[in-house]
Amino acid sequence: MKEKAAELAVVSNKTFAASTAVNLHHYDISSALQTTLEFDELIAIFCNKIQHTIPHNGVEYTNPEFDLEYKRGVLARHSCSYALKVEEQQLGELKLTRSQRFSKDELKLLESLLCCLIYPLRNATLFQQALKMAFTDPLTKANNRTAFNDSLLREIKRAHRSGSHLSLIFVDVDHFKSINDQYGHECGDLALASVAAWLKESVRGSDAVYRYGGEEFVILLSDTDIDGAMVIGERIRADIESHTLAYGMDVLNLTASLGVATLKGDDTFDSLLKRADAAMYQAKRQGRNRVEAGF
Repeated sequence: MKEKAAELAVVSNKTFAASTAVNLHHYDISSALQTTLEFDELIAIFCNKIQHTIPHNGVEYTNPEFDLEYKRGVLARHSCSYALKVEEQQLGELKLTRSQRFSKDELKLLESLLCCLIYPLRNATLFQQALKMAFTDPLTKANNRTAFNDSLLREIKRAHRSGSHLSLIFVDVDHFKSINDQYGHECGDLALASVAAWLKESVRGSDAVYRYGGEEFVILLSDTDIDGAMVIGERIRADIESHTLAYGMDVLNLTASLGVATLKGDDTFDSLLKRADAAMYQAKRQGRNRVEAGF
């Protein structure tokens, strides 16, 4: 069913597309929403601004593209939900809840006010997409080396400050040069992308996978000591070995050599990296397809 609201056309009972004009009566909300490009801050500002005219007890905002789930307040029995989009670009879903039903007049007003939120959400989406591209390796879709450097510096400071554990795992695909030489770079690219996907499947949700360069990957393990990192490393090694890669009429069996290191009290960015890297090369010298620890 199609209905018409002041500034928004209802595409379905849950989906809204914004018009280009913004009602001048909504200037206060629109101005406040220009102060940030963070999704959770935009939703908080919007809900604070409409609280007086459309009282609500709870807020939920989800944005699957960025794995974002924002919740505030107490979720109640009655709700109204809107999947927001502009020019066919999905901007997430907003849900308000409270103990009594929303009246038709309140819903009509809310649908009008949502036009103030649409374009700030689009700006935030474009900004976050640009950030994501800047920190993502285009071939493997893993985080890139720039993202790794930033994350490791931040995690080292956090670990030193809180006294928590921090570990690294360097992963190097065995005999990768021979794959390129025998099958070509297209096959090599497929192998790297496949390994990156297997790594993401093997690690915990709190761990991050980065392409360090060439056929090397690195995994950042927060709150993980050397014993825990070795267990994860062995699981990763076994997972890679258990996969096969089909390329044309050929089937390739890949393996990897892994080096593990855990942050010490006097470690710096460089010293931690060197120990993990040295452990990985030790695994190669010991015959490849194995995990070694750097102490």
